[in-house]
Amino acid sequence: MSSCMISPLTSLTSELKAVLQEDTSHHLRCIIGTNITTRYASSSPVLSDFRRAAADKNLDKDVTVVDDFRRLVPLTDYESYRPFVAKFLDRPCKMPEVENLLAPGLPTFICVSSSTSSNEPKRFPKYPRTWKTPPVVAAPPESGTVASIFSLGYKDLLEVLADSGEIALRIPVSPGSVWYWRTYMNWSVETDATRMTTIVPNHVVPWAASLITHHRPFMLMHALFALADTRVEQIHTTFITLFVDLLHRVQEDWGMLVSSIRDGTIPDIEHIHHVRSHLQDHMHANPQRAEELQGIGPPLSCPAWAERVWPNLKVLTCICSGTFSTAVPKARTVLGPNVAINSPGYICTEGLRGTMLNVGDTETFFFDTEDVLEFLDVMDTQTHRNIVQRWEVQPGRLYQPVFTSQDGLWRYLIDDVVQIIGFDPRNGSPVFRYCARKNLAIRLYYAMITEADLVKVIQAINRQDMMEVHEFTTALDQRELPATVGLFVEITGDLGLNAHLSREKAFEALVTTNYEHQAQLNFGGLRLPTIRILKHGTFMEYRQWRGESMNVGVNQLKVPVVMWDPNALAWLIERVVREV
Repeated sequence: MSSCMISPLTSLTSELKAVLQEDTSHHLRCIIGTNITTRYASSSPVLSDFRRAAADKNLDKDVTVVDDFRRLVPLTDYESYRPFVAKFLDRPCKMPEVENLLAPGLPTFICVSSSTSSNEPKRFPKYPRTWKTPPVVAAPPESGTVASIFSLGYKDLLEVLADSGEIALRIPVSPGSVWYWRTYMNWSVETDATRMTTIVPNHVVPWAASLITHHRPFMLMHALFALADTRVEQIHTTFITLFVDLLHRVQEDWGMLVSSIRDGTIPDIEHIHHVRSHLQDHMHANPQRAEELQGIGPPLSCPAWAERVWPNLKVLTCICSGTFSTAVPKARTVLGPNVAINSPGYICTEGLRGTMLNVGDTETFFFDTEDVLEFLDVMDTQTHRNIVQRWEVQPGRLYQPVFTSQDGLWRYLIDDVVQIIGFDPRNGSPVFRYCARKNLAIRLYYAMITEADLVKVIQAINRQDMMEVHEFTTALDQRELPATVGLFVEITGDLGLNAHLSREKAFEALVTTNYEHQAQLNFGGLRLPTIRILKHGTFMEYRQWRGESMNVGVNQLKVPVVMWDPNALAWLIERVVREV
């Protein structure tokens, strides 16, 4: 296997640099030529200088338009697009108001962000396109027998009216993973009824289960069909925390699930009335399988439980890097040592994608995009004059991606911070590791504590002799002055013998990120971090509560590293069982 491993280059060859330059120039001119006449590009003040420079040029052939773009197009953020996207929220939504808005024609989807950092999700119109490669969340049909735990439901169905008043198009409003799945598989919402009785080839869960919108029934129905089938070779989902939620649901409702498999009946639970008959068509009595499961017991009853339940299971594919890595030990206990955990890649709602460089390395990716990608060093002032190109990035440095897309984003500054590792020897693409969200941080009067800093703090206390952290979030703790970092953690098992040292260990890790923390503690301007232990299952309940209160798709439910929403914070505080 080692001979197949890809090692990133520390610098680009002249040939690969030329490939990147030509590829970027070609894609940029195509995007400009396609989108320059849209309503956003033709009226947004941020593009006024570029419009004047490019007005009389042949965009297909004149390469100077690339120089104009780099010289005159500034960085943009969501506020630049918000007034245009808001037109899709008008009722009635009229075609003349939304056609050719960010890209030509009408979008096929409106993707919504997960709202981990604010109460209001961002919305990004997605226009028709053909994927050359499968989306990072999709399981290729030839990959074997798969239990896919993905939602394909949508939170709204936008009706666009023609001048005649008739409905010209229905556009689903959904999380990005739904858009990727449906676009790649060509699953229009208009034809959903034709698939309700089917199971996708090589998959074990009926298609109809993907339209369940509530957290608990969604988990239980996917678990039911996966448990009933001994042939499962792969399990695919979005985040590893979603897989752990599924395990907890199975643990809680083990008896009901085994009974359903024995009798061949769909259990009587809420929020599945619209798909119950379709699920029942695929549920058949299997007393032998029920007895096998009864003999094994629920997920937390024995180590390597999954290997006993599914003897052919080879891999769990899910996002499991960065802040999600704390859930890996719980998943590993249930999976056993022989089941691989792979990452499907890196993806953000705006459409930027990354693919795992080597199988088994869940932290290292290469950018896999058909759009235009540039970079801004996090140490530089946020201006387009500091943007560097793909062939100019330096390994070891931290950057924010700058994204110009077929869907109408112009030099959009992605809030993620990535560290460049090197270059892919196959095509020169920058190889990177995800570091943190730029806008998720705890700000003290003398320093900003980033997401990456907070992960280091959690890693310092995530020890068997202190506490085994399953999941966490943080907040600015101002219950006493001076303010400090407040940790909310859900742990596996009991506190260790040295748990009383955890606040000091957390602070030591904080000091390694910025020595000024020690000076402030000595001065009296900072307290040791506080650590509050949450009751078992809190974050699973949080995802359910958050999803149902905001009508957010199951695929998209994440716990923010820093909790700013006062309602969510109050909800968490009610579930604190003790403070270390």
